[in-house]
Amino acid sequence: MTTATRPSGYAGTLALTALTPIVWGSTYAVTTEFLPPDRPLFTALLRALPAGLALLALTRVLPHGAWLGRAAVLGVLNIGAFFPLLFLAAYRLPGGVAGVLGAVAPMFALGFAAVLLSEAPTRRKVLAGVIGVFGVSLVVLRGSAELDLIGVVAGLAGAASMAAGTVLTKKWGRPDGVGPLAMTGWQLTAGGLLILPLALLIEGAPPAMDAQAVGGYLYLGVIGTALAYWLWFRGISRVPATSVAFLGLLSPVSAAVIGWIALNQALTTWQILGLLIALAGTVLGQIPPKEPTATTPDPTPTALTKMAILPAPTRFRNPHPAESASTVEVRAGSSPPGRERPVGST
Repeated sequence: MTTATRPSGYAGTLALTALTPIVWGSTYAVTTEFLPPDRPLFTALLRALPAGLALLALTRVLPHGAWLGRAAVLGVLNIGAFFPLLFLAAYRLPGGVAGVLGAVAPMFALGFAAVLLSEAPTRRKVLAGVIGVFGVSLVVLRGSAELDLIGVVAGLAGAASMAAGTVLTKKWGRPDGVGPLAMTGWQLTAGGLLILPLALLIEGAPPAMDAQAVGGYLYLGVIGTALAYWLWFRGISRVPATSVAFLGLLSPVSAAVIGWIALNQALTTWQILGLLIALAGTVLGQIPPKEPTATTPDPTPTALTKMAILPAPTRFRNPHPAESASTVEVRAGSSPPGRERPVGST
């Protein structure tokens, strides 16, 4: 058995893709420190729609044919449904429970990949998913955490939505001549258009914004969404979808580290242990499955070959009368006993 080889540049692609959940981990700090409070849908709207429209203007490529429907479906799964469900779970589930539910996304991705991509989940990846959820729970859970049914359903639905979007993005790929930047613009625009009426109906008019809020929204829109999702979709097109999904475990890890560095939030020993466990689950989820090594038999006839020797003609004297009708061992390519090669034979 041997480990499957990866194409050249695989590690670099994986590292660039990992920047996406690391950047996503900064969303909590930016939201709490710079943005107006209690406006999750408005925040989701400003993250998605302006960035999507800007990318459409930049790439000047629009979906057509079957890709009109596909872009809409992917936009809903990755953006339009995921963002509101994520914020709903975060608002209704205190104590980091939403973060734990989000960490279940790799497990959903394994199931969707088995159905849509015919990729059977390996024991190693299932174990990696369990390890990742356990590590994240040590990082974000608190003893006072309480469960809310609506919040739990929203958190699980958000994780499933993101996992399904990741796997479908891998299954459908991209149209010929269309790059990941254009695909990112399609999905952000479709998702943003879905969030727009929800934000207006539920939260009403946009809030007043100062320079600090504008800067926060610009960061989330340009860095946290346009750039991050471009790297994410680029990675999905080059590495297995389940491997990309496991990188999502880095998001709560990043959030905890940023909170410790930028917001002076203390990390307990258990949280540090959880960070290491979550990282171990992420790495374990990237190890490719083992494949059997194909062995080719040596065509060179070096072994002894057994062959039947017929009785020698009566005009020749048999030097081995006891073996005239028996089986003797000779080396492959040599003449049988009692017979000589013709002159010039090879």
